[in-house]
Amino acid sequence: MSEERVPRGGRSGGAGAGGGPAATRAAGAVRVAAAAVTAVAVVTAEALAGEGPLLVGAVPYALGLAALVLAAGRWPRAALLASVQTVIAFRSAGMSDVGWIWPASAAYFLVAAGDGAVRDEAGKRLGPLSRRVPRGLPFAVAVGVLQVVFAANWERYVAGLDGREAVAALGAEALWLALLLAAATAWRNGRNWRREEAAGRERAARERAAEARLRAEAERLRIARELHDVVAHTLTVVGVQLRVAVEALDDEPAEARAALRTAQEVRATAVADLRALIGVLRDPGEEPGAMELAPGRGLDGVGDLVEGVRAAGLQAGVETEGDPAGVPAPVALAVYRIVQESLTNAVRHSGGTRVDVRLRYGSDAVRVEIADDGTGAGAGAGGEDGAGARAGGGHGVAGMRERVSVLGGEFASGSGEHGGHTVRAVIPVPS
Repeated sequence: MSEERVPRGGRSGGAGAGGGPAATRAAGAVRVAAAAVTAVAVVTAEALAGEGPLLVGAVPYALGLAALVLAAGRWPRAALLASVQTVIAFRSAGMSDVGWIWPASAAYFLVAAGDGAVRDEAGKRLGPLSRRVPRGLPFAVAVGVLQVVFAANWERYVAGLDGREAVAALGAEALWLALLLAAATAWRNGRNWRREEAAGRERAARERAAEARLRAEAERLRIARELHDVVAHTLTVVGVQLRVAVEALDDEPAEARAALRTAQEVRATAVADLRALIGVLRDPGEEPGAMELAPGRGLDGVGDLVEGVRAAGLQAGVETEGDPAGVPAPVALAVYRIVQESLTNAVRHSGGTRVDVRLRYGSDAVRVEIADDGTGAGAGAGGEDGAGARAGGGHGVAGMRERVSVLGGEFASGSGEHGGHTVRAVIPVPS
C-alpha cells in the first residue's frame, strides 16, 4: 500500500479507501469480515491439523492476526509486517504447526489491493488513473518473497527437511500467495476503473450543463438584440411619423394621412418580427436561424429602411456595389440590422440632415458603412466603441458589435473624418 497524504483526522490505506462515507463504511465491514474469517480459519486449522496448544497457542495467535487485519485499515504496511512477524514467531516457538503464508492472507490482500493514489492536503486524489502507481503491490511481493525464503531455510535447516520436502511444503503456499496477489491486483484495477468511469460521467454531465448554459446565454443575447432592433426602430419611426401627422393635421391633411399610413406599415412589420421571436421562445426546438428567414429582413429590405428615414425628414441615399445574390441569410440579416440600428440612431440622435448607406458585396466579405452629417450627437447612441452610449443606453452599438463578432467580422463606430457619425462593418462571407 502506498504512503498517502491524507487530510487531518482522515484515513488512507486499504481496499476501498477514498470513496466517500459509504465506501469507508463498506471497507470497514470488509475488514471486519476478513478479520473474523482469519480468526476462525486459524483456530480451525490448528484444531484439525496442528499439534500445538490450542487455548494458549492457537486462540491468541488467531485473535492477534484478526486484530492486525482490523488495524490494516489505517496502517496497512505495518499490519502486514506485524502479521508476518507473528506467523514467524508462533511457528518458530512451536505454538503453531499450520501455514507460513495463508494465515496472513487478509493482510497481504489489503496491502496489494490499495490503489496507491497520492492525495493532496484536502484529501483529493491527484492525477488520472494512468499516473497512479500501485506501490502496495511491490511491497507485498517483496514481503512475501522474504517470508517464503525464510520459511524455506527454516524448514531445511531447523526442521531438518531435505530440499524436496521443503519445496513440497512451501510450493503450495507460494502458489497461493501468487494467486492472492493477482486477485488483489484485479480487484484494485476494477475498482479504479469504476471510479474513473464515474468521474468521467460526472465531468461529462458538468460539460453538458456548461454547454447548455452557454447556448441559453447566446440565445438570450440573440433575442435581446432582435427585440432591441425591432422595438427601437419601430418606436423611432412611428414617433417621427406621429409628430409629422400632428403638425400637418390642420394644414395638410393628406401629408398627415401619409404619415399615419407609414406608421401603420412600420407597426405591422414590427408585429411580424415580434411574432417570429415569440415563436422561437415558445418552441425550444426552433432553429436559431428562424429570424434569418423572416421576409423583408434581408438585403432587399434595406431600401424600405432608407425610405422610412426619408419619410422622417432626413435626406438618405443608398450606394451598392457587387452582387448580393451570394450573401447567406445570417450575413444578410446582420447587414439589415446594422443598417436599421444605424439609421434609427441617426434619426434619434445625430441632429443632422443627411445619412448615407454604402454596401459593398465581395466574394469574401460584405462591407457596410453608414455615415451621417450630424453634430456628433450620434455618438450618444454609440460613441467611439460605444463609450458614449448615453442616450440609447449603449445596447444598439453593443448589439451590432455582437452580431458582427459572432460572424467573425470587424466592427467600428465613431466620429467620421468630416464630422458626424460613421458605423463600419466588414462581415466575411463563407466560401
